[in-house]
Amino acid sequence: MSTTFIHGGIVVSATGSQPLDVLIDGETIAAVLQPGSTALGSDLAATADTVIDATGKYVIPGGVDGHTHMQMPFGGTEASDTFETGTRAAAFGGTTTIIDFAIQKPGERVQDSLALWHDKASGKCAIDYGFHQIVGSVDAESLKGMSELVSEGVSSFKLFMAYPGVFYSDDGQILRAMQTAGDLGALLMMHAENGIAIDVLVEQAVSRGETAPYYHGVTRPWQMEEEATHRAIMLAQVTGAPLYVVHVSAKQALQQIAEARGKGQNVFGETCPQYLYLSLEENLGAPGFEGAKWVCSTPLRARAEGHQDELWRFIRTGDVTTVATDHCPFCMKDQKDMGIGDFSKIPNGIGGVEHRMDLMFQGVKDGRISLEKWVEVCCTAPARTFGLYPRKGVISPGADADVVIYDPNGHTSIGLGKTHHMNMDYSAYEGFEIDGHVDTVLSRGRVLVDDGAYLGSAGHGRFVKRGLSQNLI
Repeated sequence: MSTTFIHGGIVVSATGSQPLDVLIDGETIAAVLQPGSTALGSDLAATADTVIDATGKYVIPGGVDGHTHMQMPFGGTEASDTFETGTRAAAFGGTTTIIDFAIQKPGERVQDSLALWHDKASGKCAIDYGFHQIVGSVDAESLKGMSELVSEGVSSFKLFMAYPGVFYSDDGQILRAMQTAGDLGALLMMHAENGIAIDVLVEQAVSRGETAPYYHGVTRPWQMEEEATHRAIMLAQVTGAPLYVVHVSAKQALQQIAEARGKGQNVFGETCPQYLYLSLEENLGAPGFEGAKWVCSTPLRARAEGHQDELWRFIRTGDVTTVATDHCPFCMKDQKDMGIGDFSKIPNGIGGVEHRMDLMFQGVKDGRISLEKWVEVCCTAPARTFGLYPRKGVISPGADADVVIYDPNGHTSIGLGKTHHMNMDYSAYEGFEIDGHVDTVLSRGRVLVDDGAYLGSAGHGRFVKRGLSQNLI
């Protein structure tokens, strides 16, 4: 096996930062050493097969994106990134592990739906990957199947309080699924919006002729997210199931999560860069049909209401446990434009798997979060939450050699023709300038990206079996 020696950099963890050298042997981290250490009895810079000089740069764990949707069928179309294109883009952005969602359709066995997603991803991925399971039909057979999936390394299950007629589960079904998850020790993930009420608001808006993308946000008000989040928390409290609320965008919903966590309940909140940087007024409210680029659910919130600033605060307090992307890309042409004249027909989703690490690092530069919090919410906490730690999410002996060399003095311009490798015909973050740059990305010891050049290949990424969450109280 070949060896790689990374020297001169600052190793950043969720708990601190210090100058350290890193020795990689094959696919794993063999040692983390004080600079100049002779503990291994040799000049590693002279004897290693590959030497990487990280002077002046950060050495961080590869990013773990716990929420992506590659090739997801939705609204009469399919997410535009394949597992090959999406994971290659993720690698460019410093993410070395994704957890995607297998989707059970009504009448389908959860085991069969998972097998379908294995077929989609196997041999295609540039980086390692795992799966969550969406339970689309909560019945006796599906509940029994959850136990089998946990034994296969799929230890988290997602339900929807939104999308009646598509993914929706009622409170009784949610209760039963939570009881099963609680018994298994599995994590129950929730899309928390009151879909029944939202559908009424959507129907009323369209009947009034309010059909522009802006009204996607107006008809999914924060009250619908707060109410559903509170309801999910109460059901989880009754059943004892650990609860992970996905893509939280409303400050009121996060306050519900914070209060539950303050009482010792195993409730975790996830947010996404789009909710930290984009808004109802500026983006969904763009002229004409332009706002369709930013249609996603939960929706972007009004900046005037202070949601963005509060979400950053909840990251600092730890009530936002992880930052993921909910990467679900659709092109404007032939996909988003299906909703011209009726916002309810616009495929819901934003592409961002390539930009999460950069966007969150800009939060460090802007003084919104610490360097260590950046690594925590993007790398370590997702690994712990989804049963991947300490194999992923940390620079430590025995961990997979998923390592990113990040230059805090570099610069990244986001946009088409710049840093854009996702299979989309636009960028949701067009024109964003980042005070930092991903220089080198290693996945299990192999260099995938170096100085803007892609050196990886489809099929390098492997399916990773996950254990139970390691973040439970």
